[in-house]
Amino acid sequence: MLYIIKKNIFFIVIAFIILIISLFIFNNQSTQQMNSIVEVEPAVIPKSQDDNPEEDTEVQFKVDIKGEVNNPGVYEVKSDYRVIDVIQIAGGLTQVADESKINLAQKVTDEMVIVVPKEGEDEANITVNFSNEQEDGKINLNQASVEEIITLNGIGPKKAQAIVDYREENGPFQQVEDLLQVNGIGEKTLENVRDDITVP
Repeated sequence: MLYIIKKNIFFIVIAFIILIISLFIFNNQSTQQMNSIVEVEPAVIPKSQDDNPEEDTEVQFKVDIKGEVNNPGVYEVKSDYRVIDVIQIAGGLTQVADESKINLAQKVTDEMVIVVPKEGEDEANITVNFSNEQEDGKINLNQASVEEIITLNGIGPKKAQAIVDYREENGPFQQVEDLLQVNGIGEKTLENVRDDITVP
């Protein structure tokens, strides 16, 4: 056996060298292939719009609802809400509420007070009322009662009622000039009362 190994030592050495060279070449090729791989940078994922939500710029009103609703209180509502929407937020009407005496379609305004009457209550004490406060002694067209409006120069009971009816049907006055939209109110009447009236 030893004789055979000595006789073929030359071929064994050559085979060993070839093996070493082959392993070196294979390892070198593998390294080059690894280095040739192009690094792919991770894609930039755009931020969701939810990360920077747009600020809600819609006007909000605070409304006080009282009387025959299940959950009376002060609620923050959108400016395009109507009386019926506020009633729903307040849990709806009680079983003894008289909804026939309130204008469910009336638009709300800031600091509005809604009083839902009970069945059998006097109609004169009902409906959607506003604060009775006046600004600098002026009559607030969005707050005043018929009796208060009558005190204005040139405004009688009929015109005063028309002003209140307009307010309930179309929502609060936005500017003094809106008074001209009321049936029976003209430029002359407006000029007579301009200095004595105000709106929010």
